[in-house]
Amino acid sequence: MEVEIGRGKKGRRAYGFDDIAIVPSRRTRDPDDVDISWNLGPYRFELPLMASAMDGVVSPATAIEIGRLGGLAVLNLEGIWCRYENAEERLAEIAAAPKDKATRVMQEIYKEPLKPELMAQRIEEIKQGGVVAAASLTPQRVTDYYEAALEAGLDILVIQGTVISAEHVSSRTEPLNLKEFIAQVPVPVVAGGCASYATGLHLMRTGAVGVLVGVGPGAACTTRGVLGIGVPQATAIADVAAARSQHMLETGEYCNVIADGGMRTGGDVSKAIACGADAVMIGSPLARAKEAPGRGFHWGMATFHPSLPRGTRVATHQDGTLEEILLGPAHENDGTFNLMGALRTSMATCGYEDIRDFQRAEVMVAPALQTEGKQLQREQSVGMGSNGRAAVAAGVAVSDD
Repeated sequence: MEVEIGRGKKGRRAYGFDDIAIVPSRRTRDPDDVDISWNLGPYRFELPLMASAMDGVVSPATAIEIGRLGGLAVLNLEGIWCRYENAEERLAEIAAAPKDKATRVMQEIYKEPLKPELMAQRIEEIKQGGVVAAASLTPQRVTDYYEAALEAGLDILVIQGTVISAEHVSSRTEPLNLKEFIAQVPVPVVAGGCASYATGLHLMRTGAVGVLVGVGPGAACTTRGVLGIGVPQATAIADVAAARSQHMLETGEYCNVIADGGMRTGGDVSKAIACGADAVMIGSPLARAKEAPGRGFHWGMATFHPSLPRGTRVATHQDGTLEEILLGPAHENDGTFNLMGALRTSMATCGYEDIRDFQRAEVMVAPALQTEGKQLQREQSVGMGSNGRAAVAAGVAVSDD
């Protein structure tokens, strides 16, 4: 339904995860009978999870651990790990930078040129861990570096930016033809982000096996403030899921919809799947892991842009392992631990047996969902009153910009 913004402009109403609720069906199910696995190209993963290609989240070591747990981690091939042999020193510098100088420190650190030999080395390290190796490049640099990554054994290529389109127009450079490029790459390609039906459908038509959905919802992202661009995640996912259905009608090919950003709890992950996602890509929930390379900090891929940063360094509190965050056991009651267990329980409670089945769940607009009957929790800043951050109230809740 369109809302009149002014006489000359109308707009659709859009919804984020906090605006909606999943409606239980007439059936319940044993959680042990619920299947949350998914397929990406020829690969099958036990967890519908991708770890975001952010330097504070994914290192070769955490990529191996997440793969061991059943998920897929994406290494940023334009990040610190592929600029410095000793990446740990640079990560320590970022963590130690004063709040008012963090962005400038990162801009200096990320001036170091990319090194194809380090890209190959990092991918080889992940492969030696016996897991699927996935890594990301931006459209501007993918043609320059993808071959080095493939030669090192890359299994899945992610072409990622704030907004990716299948029709880039430029009078100064030769734009990347995604359809032609993906057709020649011998490994599955995931592309994104996008936030609308039309853009999602065009990306699917390029031959990508997955499309990332999300513009600006991440904990460290400031794109919505800097550029004024974005669509609330629940609506964005549902729109791109509709594009997936149209793409299926046109080609018979299934393209995965991957919700990218804006999720901090198991409830958010469940809502993303119920809105139509096949899997989720998360960053800040994993940045709080004891194994995370960010040392208690998290930042996005545009935070260090040389002229127009669109992210901020966000503080977190490393108080759990990757296994506890993804699979439990949970030691907090705010939904930020055992994310995959929460998804499985949500599906079982509503009676759905797998991801595709859960995508058909009834969802309703629920503006009182977060507050109804929760007065004491809100007054005491516990449980739902902590906004999903009970154990990190002094960390993630405080932006570092």
